[in-house]
Amino acid sequence: MTPPDLDRKSALFLDLDGTLLEIAATPEQVVVPAGLPALLAHLHHQLGGALAIVTGRPLPQIDDLLRPFSPSAAGEHGVSLRYADGTREELPAGLAVPAAWREALEAAAERWPGVLVEPKPHGLAVHYRLAPEYGNEVWRLVRELVPPEHPWFHLVPAREAVEIGLRAASKGNAVERLMAHAPFHGRRPIFIGDDFTDEAGMSKARELGGLGLRVAEVFGGDPANVRAWLMQGARQLDGHAAPAAAGAMP
Repeated sequence: MTPPDLDRKSALFLDLDGTLLEIAATPEQVVVPAGLPALLAHLHHQLGGALAIVTGRPLPQIDDLLRPFSPSAAGEHGVSLRYADGTREELPAGLAVPAAWREALEAAAERWPGVLVEPKPHGLAVHYRLAPEYGNEVWRLVRELVPPEHPWFHLVPAREAVEIGLRAASKGNAVERLMAHAPFHGRRPIFIGDDFTDEAGMSKARELGGLGLRVAEVFGGDPANVRAWLMQGARQLDGHAAPAAAGAMP
């Protein structure tokens, strides 16, 4: 599939890791290309603000990575939402993974060199990218902690990782909530993502008359190709080259 041309009625919903940014060994080691925040800010302006970051990372991490750009965003797969006017919303408010689950996983990770437990405000992720031999043991433990019938939490598979997340939240729900408000309302949503957690966002974008684009299928599995497409879209919308700062990107 060839990625579409952007127009001024588009609304962009972009995942971070594996979509805009190359996957790193740990979440802290991810590298943000020097021109990416400027390019996103430029597209945000061209689209009248209709650009949102939708990711498993918490909102403060999104802002730290893309500083000074601070757009509409959905963090923790839609648990925390920031609208264009800066209003924030949690779904549901105040609910977080029990401390006993986190402590059990952290204790187990001490026996699994290379396995990383990443606490989040409402959930947590267990990464075994550096130690794939422990993947089965990680999954065995999280399944013991979080049964399928648990009313509030469920397990979310990711790339060489598993998350314990809120059952009520999804990237599809985040897209739907953002699309109900300006500046997204009435536009054609385009959701770009790379893994299982993005499927709900892609499905919702299609349901709302837009597109869900998988990085592996449309961009050759390479975030650099996603960034190149965004730069091309900025040039097309402007009728001239994107901002010079963006040229530093690969």
